[in-house]
Amino acid sequence: MRRASSAGRSSTGGGRAPRQRGEQSEQLGFEGMPERLFVCTPSKLGAYADCPRRYRYSYVDRPAPQKGPPWAHNSLGASVHTALKNWYALSPERRRPEALAALLKGTWVREGYRDDEQERAAYRRALGWLESYVETLEPGVDPLGVERVVAVKTAVLAFNGRADRIDSRPGPDGPELVIVDYKTGRTGLDADDARGSQALALYAYAAERVFRRPCRRVELHHLPTGTVAAHEHTVESLARQLTRAEETARDIMAAERAVADGEDPDEAFPTTPGPRCGWCDYRRTCPVGAQAPGKEPWAAVERVTEPVPGQD
Repeated sequence: MRRASSAGRSSTGGGRAPRQRGEQSEQLGFEGMPERLFVCTPSKLGAYADCPRRYRYSYVDRPAPQKGPPWAHNSLGASVHTALKNWYALSPERRRPEALAALLKGTWVREGYRDDEQERAAYRRALGWLESYVETLEPGVDPLGVERVVAVKTAVLAFNGRADRIDSRPGPDGPELVIVDYKTGRTGLDADDARGSQALALYAYAAERVFRRPCRRVELHHLPTGTVAAHEHTVESLARQLTRAEETARDIMAAERAVADGEDPDEAFPTTPGPRCGWCDYRRTCPVGAQAPGKEPWAAVERVTEPVPGQD
């Protein structure tokens, strides 16, 4: 903004010629300054990788478009995650299966279910998952971190994320860290899912730098089936995942600059149509997504709360 004192200043009588646009930036040395870091979380990067349009609706448009109704499977997952977090907040002598009913009830999220009957079935099933899972844990062993935020900066990213659990386990050369991620959704997770998870790799990369201990192993703990899908990263594989994240960040920043320069936001952030459209929070807003059949908010819960063979 121009100073008020210069509003009536004459440009004649020996005064300097008006400065041309761009001249000030060049004289102040703005060119060559490092590009701003892209502040991100795994979910932010994942939103763009899944569908740039969904990223735009979530992080660029203001006010953001209205979301659809809450999803029951998100409520179920959040309830189980918080119950496990509170389990570790108990003193070791109180970490017993009998404590889980009160923990789960105290953290239960009720949104998205079809009716009370489905909600009660989901609660019973979740409690069974938790009771079976804690039987595999050592009550007296505390993880290094529970719902622990780890953060790291690179030449492109300012990354931060909240890991479900960070374990410290004996390694050949001393203590090593392990990233543990709880899963309550789809079945069939295997080592390829753990290997391909960018979020887990970024957690491992950041945790290694925060705690200054090796962190290469990542695990997906699927509570409904009691299975663990694991992968042992190398320095090279973590670097590849980091490079992928940085490439995504550059694409996002380029799209945001294009919109700021006047490009059509629909062109800068195109839709990636596919099966995910039916589950998208912004399906009703997106012209392409609106053409896909929408999923009921409780649809995913019907699958994960069906009786598992051999458990009834």
